Amino acid sequence: MMKGRYKMEENCSQNDCASCGEQCEKAGIQKEKLNEFSSVKKVIGVVSGKGGVGKSLVTAMLAVNMRKRGYKTAILDADITGPSIPKIFGINELVLSTEMGLIPLASKSGIDIMSINLLMPDETEPVIWRGPVISGAVTQFWTDVIWEDVDYMFVDMPPGTGDVPLTVFQSLPIDGIIVVTSPQDLVSMIVEKAVKMANMMNVPVLGTVQNMAYFKCPDCGAVHYPFGNGGANVIAERYGIKASAELPIDSELSAMCDSGRADDLKTDYVDAVADSIEKL
Repeated sequence: MMKGRYKMEENCSQNDCASCGEQCEKAGIQKEKLNEFSSVKKVIGVVSGKGGVGKSLVTAMLAVNMRKRGYKTAILDADITGPSIPKIFGINELVLSTEMGLIPLASKSGIDIMSINLLMPDETEPVIWRGPVISGAVTQFWTDVIWEDVDYMFVDMPPGTGDVPLTVFQSLPIDGIIVVTSPQDLVSMIVEKAVKMANMMNVPVLGTVQNMAYFKCPDCGAVHYPFGNGGANVIAERYGIKASAELPIDSELSAMCDSGRADDLKTDYVDAVADSIEKL
């Protein structure tokens, strides 16, 4: 686990600590300490530059995929104002608070989950907080929750490159990120900002997932790319990202998430990206 302060980089401009990926004496940035009763081996961020591209779906699929491989997995839902992880796993109870910390809830297949919705009696109640408060809540999900013997934690981040992604990159020991996009050029352009942010923060990009990439004709089986093909592939090639995956437009995927059956999702679509994570 990365702790403490680091010496200032020789090429530091000393102008803008907020956008700097380095930990140094000047910035005073240090990784947050994990709860003393917790154990987390690898932390993977799932990011996008734009909302609505299926980031939470991909987070769920990766957690389920790695769980099927025999690993203990967990999801930290860092999308405080738009949490969807509990719903797609069919979890609607409240977490238990103890003197040692908060106890995450487990999905049907044993994936530990922590989300702001698991602290609120009404899941439709909006979270109307300013950025620093939201970032503080995400940090507390790391420091105050008892994550027990987790091999891979997936952090479902909100879209964009603002307060919460910056907090996660700087405060949590992120081992790598997965970038989620959809095929349109506009989306790919915005998602590229997330890739550049990761590079600036010295966090490796382990893979890309292009959601809603294609659909298969139910009559003839032909594959069609209604929004064009190659958005995520272009980004992957440009930045040397080797692992990539494509998800189809499939009503069954939507239906399973809407009904809280994420544990039963077909996850071989993301095998290549999961392989990249496993190699860590």
